[in-house]
Amino acid sequence: MLNPGQFEVNEAWIAFKLNDRALHTEQDGDFDFIALMDAASCFILSSAPVQVALAEPTQAESKQLLKQGRAHRKQWPKTLFVSADQPARYLSAEAERHGITVIRVEQDQLLPFIGEARADFKVHFESRGAH
Repeated sequence: MLNPGQFEVNEAWIAFKLNDRALHTEQDGDFDFIALMDAASCFILSSAPVQVALAEPTQAESKQLLKQGRAHRKQWPKTLFVSADQPARYLSAEAERHGITVIRVEQDQLLPFIGEARADFKVHFESRGAH
């Protein structure tokens, strides 16, 4: 099983969906939040709302997520882990364009990294009646 102690800061990033259920807005419909996290520190480098109907970040959103992630250390990671059940065609292509190796893993392998962030998101956003 993967764990934060296996990595140096900025060696690997993780792309994942922060929310369990979509967040609803009257004006723009339902959204998921995609986050980019440093695997060693579990620091969230960037996040973006993604329309549920699209299922994944667009090419422009993917570029922006990665650009914001890079801004913290001014360098790209070697690896990007993405949950096997998360659509990430554009994000994977953009990462590979920058020489980042994309590795698809089962979400349960990512829980030691993302579990706390997802729980905090749920408390702050999903429990406030958003559905």
